[in-house]
Amino acid sequence: MGSPRVSHRPQARRRILCVFPRYAPSFGTFQHGYALIPGVRAFMPPQGLLVIAAYLPKEWEVRFIDENIRLPSEADYRWADAVLMSGMHIQRPRIQRINEAAHRHGKLTVLGGPSVSASPECYPDVDVLHLGELGDATDALIEFLDRETARPAGQRVFATAERLGLEEFPIPAYGLIDMRRYMLASIQFSSGCPYRCEFCDIPALYGRRPRLKSAPRILAELDAIRAAGAQGAVYFVDDNFIGNPKATRELLPHIIQWQRDRGYPLSFACEATLNIAQWSDILEQMRTAKFHSIFCGIETPEPEGLQFMHKEQNLRQPLIDAVRKINGYGMELVAGIILGLDTDTRQTVDRVLAFIDESKIPMLTINLLYALPKTPLYDRLRAEHRLTEDTTRVSNIVFRMPYAEVVSMWQRCIAEAYDPLRLFERFAHQTEVTFPHRLSAPLNPTPEQLLRGLNILSRVMWSVGVCADYRGTFWRLAGPLLRAGRIEEIINMGVIARHLIRFTREALAGRGEACFYAEQGADVLAP
Repeated sequence: MGSPRVSHRPQARRRILCVFPRYAPSFGTFQHGYALIPGVRAFMPPQGLLVIAAYLPKEWEVRFIDENIRLPSEADYRWADAVLMSGMHIQRPRIQRINEAAHRHGKLTVLGGPSVSASPECYPDVDVLHLGELGDATDALIEFLDRETARPAGQRVFATAERLGLEEFPIPAYGLIDMRRYMLASIQFSSGCPYRCEFCDIPALYGRRPRLKSAPRILAELDAIRAAGAQGAVYFVDDNFIGNPKATRELLPHIIQWQRDRGYPLSFACEATLNIAQWSDILEQMRTAKFHSIFCGIETPEPEGLQFMHKEQNLRQPLIDAVRKINGYGMELVAGIILGLDTDTRQTVDRVLAFIDESKIPMLTINLLYALPKTPLYDRLRAEHRLTEDTTRVSNIVFRMPYAEVVSMWQRCIAEAYDPLRLFERFAHQTEVTFPHRLSAPLNPTPEQLLRGLNILSRVMWSVGVCADYRGTFWRLAGPLLRAGRIEEIINMGVIARHLIRFTREALAGRGEACFYAEQGADVLAP
């Protein structure tokens, strides 16, 4: 199951170098937490490129490099017949650097993924473009590479007309990576989202009708992830885990049984729209399956802003009530917040901070609005002549408010939200109203797992409990938890707090971006 091969049987033997570009540091990449977890060097495995690597003919040699782990060497480029890349808009500078390095070695380059699929015009120097998802274009690309690997005289483009069903995707090529190097493992159940938020490119890229994998297929992938060495949490990278609520309801009992049969070896996290709070039965199933966190795009606490961006699903119940409901099922909510909306005023930052204080959400990704291609927002702002290519800005939008004022609002927001005292107050709330509601699953750790847990705990104690200037604030919460034996909560809190506080301080010092999607300043490594 999960290992279909392309119909084309290659005549040539090829060496394919798959390179995933490094991410720029951000609130959501947790790079300051890696030092506390033995061996960890990156956030999540690059799911899409691993699927492509698995789909390539088995007769070909494939080497996989995630730049978040290490950079390609000169020897890697010399070894390859062709270099395959994938990435998001924020990775564009690194994609260009990889392309240049491959060309210096005379190698053919191929680029696929969400960025090039939305904006192929941004990559005129790449030899071959793959637009869209896995499908007929992928088969045509493989046939092309089988015939030749010399750089073409002009750019070649393969565009998917007929997509492969998710069930037909191969299981990602986990054997090409060291899963222990990642903070989280990842898995995909569905693709697409039925909603039409103005700033989101998912409907245009992947459709509004979610496509699905079967429950047996998901369980097979979980077995593969576990066999590859994953420890801890697995993140469902679906655009919206409840894009099809009926399918989610049908999947969860299978995951619950899988967990029971194996002694609950993993926990889960996902991304979903906030209206998940309306479905108590799904939340209870998720609790029983050992889901520990959900990322929800709150975006703004101001109703007029939500209406303007067509995110009415966030208005179906009061935001605070939805947060409390999710917490009541043992799941911590991670929130996305956007500043720079057309509806923002000088009072918006006060309302955002008030919402953070009231909701007691510890982790929020707070970004400036950025207009992605293939979104209604991009089209509207282009018609209004409000897109800018000013490289001194971290957003491509001409805001209604003065740019400097919007940035100042963002700076104030992150400074106050991630002040250590306020952050740990929110963590304390979670220890009282969220964590006690989690499933009390039987624990049968191996000696290796016990040693690893003690190693992480000792690193948290040293880095946060001894060396950090906010250690007193940490111990006021960690002390009682330690006496109660709530070690997992201490580790979770320490790792996240170290990253959020350090990244905030770097951002306020001008060494971090105000927008996750911004390309400017994202090229943090030189080859």
